[in-house]
Amino acid sequence: MLDGCWFPLENAPTRPHHPHCHCTLDPIDYAVVLVNAAAYSDYSKFDPYLFNTHGQYTHTKEKLFAQWGYTVQDAHWLQAETERQAREKYIAGDYTLGKLDIRGQRISIRISIPRKDGTGNVSFLTGWMVLPNGQLKLNTPYGGK
Repeated sequence: MLDGCWFPLENAPTRPHHPHCHCTLDPIDYAVVLVNAAAYSDYSKFDPYLFNTHGQYTHTKEKLFAQWGYTVQDAHWLQAETERQAREKYIAGDYTLGKLDIRGQRISIRISIPRKDGTGNVSFLTGWMVLPNGQLKLNTPYGGK
């Protein structure tokens, strides 16, 4: 599941991955990484999921964001900002490796956003799946503080 996935050496999954493993780490030109790395998310991870606009989730994450001054009207901005920071931090190797299984390698990336009342920032973990060719896909927009 890691074939074609990109990791900086200092924050790559440990090897071997499987019995009789001959997997290798091949260098990638940094310019290629800068041009091709991307983080993307489905808008539905923010609305209706994060802001619980249909009242179907029991997670109460929308209450945390409301405390920070965010509403569903901020969902597009929050999506774009989450993707921007995730891409930047992924390229820099600023993430924590998570579970590796048959679906792939998960990573956690800390996102920081300003409180809407101007009293500083708040940060929280987001959960991502590493895909081939420098692509990240958002699994969860809020994975904890």
